[in-house]
Amino acid sequence: MTNEEYGRAYQKGFNLTVRFLVSRGLSYDSALDTAQAAWAKGWERREQLRDPKLVLTWTNSIALNIHRTYLRREPQTQTLPELQAPARMNVAAIDVKRILNACKPNDRAVLEGHYIEGYKVQEIALQHGWSETAVRIRLLRARRTVERKLNRSKHVQLRGLAQKAQKAISDDLDLDMYEAKVA
Repeated sequence: MTNEEYGRAYQKGFNLTVRFLVSRGLSYDSALDTAQAAWAKGWERREQLRDPKLVLTWTNSIALNIHRTYLRREPQTQTLPELQAPARMNVAAIDVKRILNACKPNDRAVLEGHYIEGYKVQEIALQHGWSETAVRIRLLRARRTVERKLNRSKHVQLRGLAQKAQKAISDDLDLDMYEAKVA
């Protein structure tokens, strides 16, 4: 096939190649780019074309192969919409449950009634048959107990971590050797 014959085939067949690619699912812009690449590749390899009458079919197959290669190499990405969903795990509820589980039953009843259910001291006293002063004292003692237990558990955890770190360091370093040099 001569240069002039290929040029005439390009002028007649380029739009047909674009339409062919669009019919295969490509967007118009992608089809234009792919068709241009296919016709350029056909130009480079026009000596391989056996029958000049099949130049359009041959170029369309080149275009389809270019597109398939692009699909294989290009990772499929899909934009995910931003969903404004509330968090499913309520961290505060977990903390409250842990605090209430650390309390005695009467302290738990007073804390739940006052802080969670929103009852006033007088209403809690009526519900349980206690005096208002007893409810106030129970609330005070329950708050102090919870605070002590929470602080103690933090200190115990920190103390345990410090002991583990100290042991790991002393295992890695031979402290007796260093003490002998210092002394």
